[in-house]
Amino acid sequence: MRVPWDPLLLSRHTGAPGPPRRSSGRCTRGFSGRARSVSAQWNEVTRHFRAGMPLRRHRQRFRSHGGCFTAAEAADWLHQVLRSNSSFGPDVTRQQTVQLLRKFLKNHVIEDIKGRWGAENLEDNGALYRFPSTSPVKPLPSPPRENLENFSGDKGKPFKLPSSSKRALRKPEFLQSLENLARPKPDVIQEKKEDTLQGRKISQEYVQETWRNIILIHLQTILGLPSLEEVLQPAQIIPEFVMYNMSSTSKHGVVILQDKAEDLPHWVLSAMKCLAYWPRNNDMSQATYSGFERDVFRTVADYFHSLPEPLLTFEYYELFVNILDLLQPHLERIAVEALQICCLLLPPPNRRKLQLLLRMMARISGNVDMPRLHDAMGTRSLLIQTFSRCVLRCAQEEDLDELLSTRLVSFLMDHQQEILQVPAYLQVAVQDHLEYLKMAQCKQEKEEICAILPTYSYCKQITPQEFEEQKVSTSQAAVAELLENIIKDKNLSVKDKKKKLKQFQKEYPQIYASRFPTTETEALLLENKPTIKQPMLSLRKPKFRSLRY
Repeated sequence: MRVPWDPLLLSRHTGAPGPPRRSSGRCTRGFSGRARSVSAQWNEVTRHFRAGMPLRRHRQRFRSHGGCFTAAEAADWLHQVLRSNSSFGPDVTRQQTVQLLRKFLKNHVIEDIKGRWGAENLEDNGALYRFPSTSPVKPLPSPPRENLENFSGDKGKPFKLPSSSKRALRKPEFLQSLENLARPKPDVIQEKKEDTLQGRKISQEYVQETWRNIILIHLQTILGLPSLEEVLQPAQIIPEFVMYNMSSTSKHGVVILQDKAEDLPHWVLSAMKCLAYWPRNNDMSQATYSGFERDVFRTVADYFHSLPEPLLTFEYYELFVNILDLLQPHLERIAVEALQICCLLLPPPNRRKLQLLLRMMARISGNVDMPRLHDAMGTRSLLIQTFSRCVLRCAQEEDLDELLSTRLVSFLMDHQQEILQVPAYLQVAVQDHLEYLKMAQCKQEKEEICAILPTYSYCKQITPQEFEEQKVSTSQAAVAELLENIIKDKNLSVKDKKKKLKQFQKEYPQIYASRFPTTETEALLLENKPTIKQPMLSLRKPKFRSLRY
């Protein structure tokens, strides 16, 4: 019985052509950006390792060696560092750390005590290693020019308007209002004066282009990037996939495929259902035996390992890797929103498989009745390590792939319900724009047709100091308004008004002092004394009657 997750076996998985209906050249774009990002992370890890790894003198075979460390010491130190790093997280295992140390040995980040390197024969033991005198930092490659040929005309205006627009955007700051998008020149066929846009049919191409623009604008705003040029090109967004993923879903939000040949095989679905609802499953009619759940788990794992490419596809590898920087507690909401949009870009079969896989993983992880699926590994760690490279990996093997995919899959599993929801605001934004276009009317015969996107305003990120200042100013304004309401309230008696003002002065002395800087100003407020009311009992003079009858 083999272990379900074998790092050495999975590291041999390389890029394979995707589904035949997708372009064969789609995986070439983004490799330079991906190499730049992963190489930068590699450089960061290697620099930190060389700067922080403790070195001391060791004895081996009656000889003393200074400035070195054992493989076990390196695994201890590096494992702790990776687990505390926000880019990798606490799910990094010791075995993965040893795998990374083997990559270090292969790439001459470290060498054995005799100066040998180039192989991956490092073991978690007391063998001695040291740092070479040469720098292990990788150069950061520049993007190949041929990969950007098709997009060179769009540089500086990644969110071009549909075909009716002829001018580039003037402002790249999409965190502010998008009200300065250009108007097209009147080179379209002129309509009659009484003709309006309301009666004109909007083409399907325009609708698709609108979807593409809306997605790019929202994604760039969420990520806070000046440009998406290095991680996502407009041609990589297929609006048909997005619209299908948002509309063709079950009541639970799972994509429903029309072509059943693209769906999971029935035996895989049965196995996943068996594990997800263990032991309350009714789909498996045969009797179970000891270790039955482990065999079913391996069946599911073998199927996903056999897929030609990861569920997030090779094409979007760089896009999802860039979101890893957002997987921190204070940025959790932003990461969920970004992943919501990115997962909509997937081909519908991939999105359905991802939904069912993450739902199964979340159910198994939280099922206290599920027996142990591995003797030496917890269920959660086993799930993440087994399926991480089935979800995200690079077409060209990189040294940090396993750690990056483990970090992302852990977050996806914990937030799968929110991430795989359909973001309704995207559909609303597209509908608003199309309605805006339909309702627009030409007031003059030669008037230009305004085909811009509707105006959206986004919150600009501010510093913590600015936030505190705005919070204080907003609160003070509200309290000052409360004071004015007390002063102008005509229904309050003088006594009640004095009582409330005294209470306000006690709670907010500074605001009260700014409103009444002197006692004279306070006295002016209460100078109108109430009129003297008539007594309730009127005393009349008694009438004296005569004692005579």
